Amino acid sequence: MEALRIYTEKPYCLQGEVTVSGAKNAVLPAIAACLLTEDALELNNVPLVKDVQTMLTLISELGASCALDEKHRTLTLQAKKIKSTEAPYKLVRAMRASILVLGPLLARSGQATVALPGGCAIGTRPVDLHISGLQKLGANLKIEHGYIIAEARRLKGTEIEFEKKTVTGTENLVMAACLARGETVLKNCALEPEVVNLCELLVKMGAKIDGIGEETLRITGSRDLGGAKHRVIPDRIETGTFMVASALTRGDLILKEVEPRHIEAITDKLIIAGSQVEQVSPNIIRVRGSEEIKPQDITTAPYPGFPTDMQAQFMVLMTQANGRSIITETIFDRRFAHANELLRLGASIEIEGDKAIIKGKTSLSGAEVMATDLRASACLVLAGLIATGQTTINDIEHLDRGYERIEEKLRQLGVRIERFISNNNNHRKVEVKS
Repeated sequence: MEALRIYTEKPYCLQGEVTVSGAKNAVLPAIAACLLTEDALELNNVPLVKDVQTMLTLISELGASCALDEKHRTLTLQAKKIKSTEAPYKLVRAMRASILVLGPLLARSGQATVALPGGCAIGTRPVDLHISGLQKLGANLKIEHGYIIAEARRLKGTEIEFEKKTVTGTENLVMAACLARGETVLKNCALEPEVVNLCELLVKMGAKIDGIGEETLRITGSRDLGGAKHRVIPDRIETGTFMVASALTRGDLILKEVEPRHIEAITDKLIIAGSQVEQVSPNIIRVRGSEEIKPQDITTAPYPGFPTDMQAQFMVLMTQANGRSIITETIFDRRFAHANELLRLGASIEIEGDKAIIKGKTSLSGAEVMATDLRASACLVLAGLIATGQTTINDIEHLDRGYERIEEKLRQLGVRIERFISNNNNHRKVEVKS
């Protein structure tokens, strides 16, 4: 088991520059989109994170060729022929986003067998909206032995209204509709930038999609799609994580390769907390923390609301605010597991249903903690920056799923941080993995 250790003699004041990586949640559906065509796709600004490797392993098993140029962050994909239409449980359970191959496989091959993702540490994340949507497109689906088994000679366009916002559900059905016969109208679509980025890629591939960035999408199906070159958008959650790091440490950070429009909800909350956020150029922002952090109430919501993926990071920030803050989680039903780990560091947090009540300002002290999910991992790294002594974060495989070499980026900002293998109290340093 790999772990991170942060050494904090006194709270850090981070200063310097950070280049934000491409968005994990944008590149994964883009990789799945290669299954829609026999031509090559070239993706740029690809993040070197574990989830990308997992998705590449999956589409390779389905028959796609993959060539990743790590130096230039370029990924070339080509599914000239689909060799298998089954996404096995061993891969799907490692990453729920694997469900994104369901729509493309079914639309192109007429069949798909995809394992149900199973449980999730952050709450219930059912795929019923994916299934019901594909059934409305004319697919015959059944669930047997933990697998979704779908068949359709060719999908047929129809009108579908999602009961609630679903990012991967929207992405799956948009991809499926691109090869369906006739027009498909999708209503109450997710508005996240990652959905928009996927639609823009599909248009480059020859898809006909109207209403990109709106709640209603109209897709006119085609017989086939072609290849394309596409740039993955910056990761707004990594951006937000480093913004909080600057605010938390009263720092002064320059963040490069960002998209300010995608982080407006995060920016607004940081300004309320007392930080200064300045747009230096179209893709560069400067974040300066203040001596006094102000408390506030935060409610997570689908984009353009405050992202659930930033809830844990702001919880750490609010432990240093002068007063009481309340965070209400409306997206997932079990996403406060990190609160127990923050309590081990000295935070004052009470959980009441979907609300976390944080009482500040409290001093944090280093301790050994356990990462429970991806964003909880980032939250504990942030806490380690202000917790005096040594903070050890175990089970950081979650962190590697979505953050590219975060310890290297922090080390460049002056943080004493190391990665090591923890096994029966025998510690060995390891090199950073991509």
